[in-house]
Amino acid sequence: MTIWQDKDIFLTGHTGFKGSWLSLWLHSLGSRVHGYALDPPTEPSVFEVAGVASALASDVRADLADAARLSQAMSDAQPEAVFHLAAQPLVRASYSDPLGTFVTNVIGTANLLQAVRSVPSVKAVVIVTTDKVYENREWVHPYREGDRLGGHDPYSASKAAAEIVTASMRDSFFRDSPVRIATARAGNVIGGGDWAADRLVPDCLRAFAAGEPVRLRYPGAVRPWQHVLEPLGGYLALAEALLREPGRAAAGAWNFGPEAADNVTVGEVAERLAAAWGGTARVICNADADVPHEAGLLSLDISSARRHLAWHPRWALGEALGKTLAWHTAWLAGEAMHEVTLAQINDYQESARA
Repeated sequence: MTIWQDKDIFLTGHTGFKGSWLSLWLHSLGSRVHGYALDPPTEPSVFEVAGVASALASDVRADLADAARLSQAMSDAQPEAVFHLAAQPLVRASYSDPLGTFVTNVIGTANLLQAVRSVPSVKAVVIVTTDKVYENREWVHPYREGDRLGGHDPYSASKAAAEIVTASMRDSFFRDSPVRIATARAGNVIGGGDWAADRLVPDCLRAFAAGEPVRLRYPGAVRPWQHVLEPLGGYLALAEALLREPGRAAAGAWNFGPEAADNVTVGEVAERLAAAWGGTARVICNADADVPHEAGLLSLDISSARRHLAWHPRWALGEALGKTLAWHTAWLAGEAMHEVTLAQINDYQESARA
């Protein structure tokens, strides 16, 4: 039996890519998962394809900006732990809708924490932000949790602001409360069931399946690549630390990223995927394209999570890419994706025990 057995969990963003995987993982651990989100953001979606609805104790479809609905949904669920994943998660989309991005990612986070104040069952809250919350100076060394926050694009700025909002709410209203609140900053995640636009791996798989080359905007950009189960495992480890005594030591900011060897360029990831796909799959670099700014070099220092949460990456980039391609191939073959997804979750848990 795990700490998650028979626990009520409130999960925002459960219809999204990461939220769908986390919903199935928590359900497999014996939790009752109460979801709050908009409808799935893509068609197809991992939520529908993997049958995530069957793993939910409740499923509320509403906006984070609707503070009253959010508060009521959390009160109805009476959760012990809250995972806040709902967000506008794309850099390029934040350029086309900056105000919507700020409302969802900043005001939405404030609304969630305000709701927590009125639900006495809550003991632990994990607010998921991003590795892009740091003021990116194109440093070679990885960013540590105490480094300065910033954000050139609206998405990054909104997530940095969510970090500040969380710290402010925690210090102002939860200092003497039994509720423990932490933020989690993860790198670029990959995995089966991600069909988002303007993300590298989904773009590659769409192009290869159509017999077309994938065209890269930033082939030389370095990112901390990791399978989706890696940060989710970190979120679970962090929440467990918050729930256990003395949990208040974990109430802060945490990085979850890959080993240093898996901080590689966009071009390398695309080329490795093309080689694994085979056939006519190929990569074209559009280095001169007229595209908005994105950071060129970004990596995370994960020593705190390794030292204090006993968390560390389990799957190197090669295995992460292999698992992603295996999931996608199984979907193309018409396999039962609920079972395929649970099998990969089980594989990851077994690797943690090895």
